[in-house]
Amino acid sequence: MFKKYLIVFLISMVPLIELRGAIPYAVGFGLPIWQSCLVAVVGNMLPVPFIFLFARKILEWGKDKKVIGGFFRWCLEKGDKGRQKLEAKAGRGLYIALLLFVGIPLPGTGAWTGTLAASFLNMDFKKSVLYVLLGVLLAGAIMLTASLGVFGAISLAK
Repeated sequence: MFKKYLIVFLISMVPLIELRGAIPYAVGFGLPIWQSCLVAVVGNMLPVPFIFLFARKILEWGKDKKVIGGFFRWCLEKGDKGRQKLEAKAGRGLYIALLLFVGIPLPGTGAWTGTLAASFLNMDFKKSVLYVLLGVLLAGAIMLTASLGVFGAISLAK
């Protein structure tokens, strides 16, 4: 059983797959739902602070480097301009947009991508992590509902 929980944990840490793959795996293998969801959320959230804190620092470190400096400066400038535009349009809703971006399980969205965006846009660390967590919980609820529906239908067809 520990091995399967470890697999759920590791799947939920993989970029682009994240909890969107870990929960269906857990449901498909008949693992206890609440424990599996908790393991998947923890695994999905573990990289978030590191991504947030280091992504922008790497760009700032590299902006003065010879080969990569131009691209890194472009990323920083694009992030600053994007933040200004988004704040002008969304205002306080910027964090709700982050929650929805992370929470709606579509390809290319999730905790990794949302955290990278929040870091590049130089959003507040604590608020960003909180809203990414809320998005992960939303995505978990959606994926759990979908997984139970699909696997429930499969078991009825047998």
